[in-house]
Amino acid sequence: MAKITKEDIKNDIQKQNVNFIRLQFTDILGTVKNVEIPVSQIDKALDNKMMFDGSSIEGFVRIEESDMYLVPDMDTWTVFQWDTGSGKVARLICDVHRADGTPFEGDPRSNLKRVLKEMEELGFTKFNIGPEPEFFLFKLDMNGEPSLELNDYGGYFDLAPTDLGENCRRDIVLELEALGFEIEASHHENAPGQHEIDFKYADAIRACDNIQTFKLVVKTIARKHGLHATFMPKPLFGVAGSGMHVNMSLFKGSENVFEDPDGEEGLSRVAYQFMAGLLQHAHGFTAIANPTVNSYKRLVPGYEAPVYVAWSGTNRSPLIRIPTSRGLSTRIEVRSVDPAANPYMAMAVLLGAGLEGIRSGMEPPESVDQNIYKMSLRERRSMGIEDLPASLKEALDALAGDEVIQRALGKHIYKNFMDTKEAEWNMFRTTVHPWEREQYMKMY
Repeated sequence: MAKITKEDIKNDIQKQNVNFIRLQFTDILGTVKNVEIPVSQIDKALDNKMMFDGSSIEGFVRIEESDMYLVPDMDTWTVFQWDTGSGKVARLICDVHRADGTPFEGDPRSNLKRVLKEMEELGFTKFNIGPEPEFFLFKLDMNGEPSLELNDYGGYFDLAPTDLGENCRRDIVLELEALGFEIEASHHENAPGQHEIDFKYADAIRACDNIQTFKLVVKTIARKHGLHATFMPKPLFGVAGSGMHVNMSLFKGSENVFEDPDGEEGLSRVAYQFMAGLLQHAHGFTAIANPTVNSYKRLVPGYEAPVYVAWSGTNRSPLIRIPTSRGLSTRIEVRSVDPAANPYMAMAVLLGAGLEGIRSGMEPPESVDQNIYKMSLRERRSMGIEDLPASLKEALDALAGDEVIQRALGKHIYKNFMDTKEAEWNMFRTTVHPWEREQYMKMY
């Protein structure tokens, strides 16, 4: 049952002078799409009668089966605080249904709900997610287009005047709080122009909704400051890229089933099985967690990005870290995910991998509590530490061989994702880049 009712929404429209409503959904590439309607159409929208052409959306359907319905989740009702000059704009996040009323298998949000039902069939009630998305701020040029000029040269936890993005970041936090976000931390990140804002964990669906809302707010407020915010994983050479570490935990009612005070590291057997599933399928889910050609410019040694399939409770060089908090805060942190990932698809494959570990009773390898970046290849191999895929092509090949991750995506999303990303890789592979001309034009 929705906590927010139709009457609540109608009353809020009048109270806050809302004139337009965005019916939002997310495509396979993770891009937020919307159909904007005037408030006069609110009854039609809340009765699930708003249709759109699914054939125009990347990876959805063919033109002969294009009619689709937007089914709003009323608990996502949000009124944006910025005024357009003709009243405020609100939004509802929607699931996509086919014309016969069934959930569309190509809708990433609906697909995540399907995987969550599999979780419930195993006796768990909630999959909590705490994301840590990072982003860069660049100045806009005279034409309002993004430049490569940074507006600060700060580092970790710097403040003004070194961190000139502080005012923008503060306004982003204020806007997010006005929308109901509980902000836990806001700070400058490692690279110049790089920032992180952490918000409280939520159940998987709400956490993914929050990530999409977060991106929209960050980009909107940044532009008001004459800046462009980008969640591109590696916009600059020679500095750290942007990640989106994912903290996750499974619950049964009010019990965090990852915790066991008597277990090794304070973790339960279920936690170790879930982690083993993640490690076993790390190669397979990398294409989803790191979905662009540019993602693999971040996944290189030396910039705090995890490139090795291992886990630890003490250091940040492996793929998986176990933060020190226990009790209800006991969690597993996957560090490879980047903010270009479609959050609904990323959480679906991470959950699918973890559940497979539980079903199969998997056991993880020994923890690696030393800096893997300083190990030689021979040392890593002797400890059974494998590398993550080094390119989108390698990641796609790994996904093609992993039936567990394919099942977590569903046939429709898997096929369309692979088709789109293989085309992206081939375009990149056959393009002649400036670096090549700089290196070879005179030499040869």
